[in-house]
Amino acid sequence: MFEKFGELNSFGEINELAENLFNEGDTESLKAMAKENGIQSDFVDMYLQGEIPVLCDQLTAALGKIDVEVAELKPKEIMEDWVEYLRGQCMENELLAFNVRKKGKSLKGCIAALLMWSFKNQQTVDKDIIKAAGVSAGKVTLGIPGMARAKQIITDYYMGK
Repeated sequence: MFEKFGELNSFGEINELAENLFNEGDTESLKAMAKENGIQSDFVDMYLQGEIPVLCDQLTAALGKIDVEVAELKPKEIMEDWVEYLRGQCMENELLAFNVRKKGKSLKGCIAALLMWSFKNQQTVDKDIIKAAGVSAGKVTLGIPGMARAKQIITDYYMGK
């Protein structure tokens, strides 16, 4: 992830690099940079043809970063729900979309924040539930956040709280 051009901190940095590459006539590098940042090829084509003034906006850059991270992480089940929540919030909250794009913020870091909460908040599972589940362990704990708590953890992670 971000091997060739590094992690870009904002949609402004992506657009500045795109403009420089365009002005140098280096369309192959521009396409590679866009792909590395999850910017769809349709946007690249429109940009190269002068149909749009910049390669991406805040939302496109945020969703592109999430897409690149998802391709690497391949989240499943509840983690997919968390990612979809994050995508939806980016569409509604420009500041969140901006923060998703920041260097040092990542889906791995966000999921780690959720996992840290989970470990800190484990609850002992009732013995009858353990038995009904066919689990033979003497003690079982569970610490998965509810969706409201997960939404708060996700927002706090990206908004720096």
